[in-house]
Amino acid sequence: MCEEAMRSRVLVVGATGRLGGSLVSTSLAAGHPTFALVRPHHLAVPESAPIRSLTDAGATLIKGSLENYPSLLEAVRQVDVVICAVPTKQALEQKPLIRAIKEAGCVKGMDHGFHEKKIEIRRLIESEGISHTYICCNFFMRYLLPSLVQPGIDAPPSDEIKIFGDGNTRGVFVKETDVAKFAICTLEDPRTLNKTLYLRPSGNCYSMNELVDLWERKINKFLNKIYITEEQLLENIRVS
Repeated sequence: MCEEAMRSRVLVVGATGRLGGSLVSTSLAAGHPTFALVRPHHLAVPESAPIRSLTDAGATLIKGSLENYPSLLEAVRQVDVVICAVPTKQALEQKPLIRAIKEAGCVKGMDHGFHEKKIEIRRLIESEGISHTYICCNFFMRYLLPSLVQPGIDAPPSDEIKIFGDGNTRGVFVKETDVAKFAICTLEDPRTLNKTLYLRPSGNCYSMNELVDLWERKINKFLNKIYITEEQLLENIRVS
């Protein structure tokens, strides 16, 4: 039997996103026959950057969406592993995908994230008895690190900075490509079955105070620090 035939067949849902695209390319590089579920409106523009990237990498494109159950079932029946990389705001839209995995049988599901909506999805996966691996990867550094965790801006502040809590709580910052490599390495590792895996590289762990200190030393200037309590932060989220 050839090596490729022994590899798990992988379906990536959310393949046109940055994390999804990284998962597709990493899966293919590892020798897995890889399929990408792509919405019809994306396929209608074959020269678009996301579609061209998937086809150039060698992925098999499958037309479908989370809203079209027959397309989900058809896609899931072609693979051994489903990796879902949709944004958190679409977490609850995965319910038809879970139904399709359950109906297809003999398929392992993988999920990324840590928010409340995804907890609901995880409980549903478990109640259906679906083999799974959850990967908690904390913060994608391209979202918050460029601004030093200042929502609404895309560059580090030069005068004042908001620090949440006392600023000593540490967070883990990762790249999508590293998350993808980690995820693909777990596909055929029996130790990961029905487990939650945490991606926490020690060199990427920083508190807000540590990030601010690094930035102040770089620009040779002290910033005015505004401390936001947990209660204030929750109230700001509630009214926003």
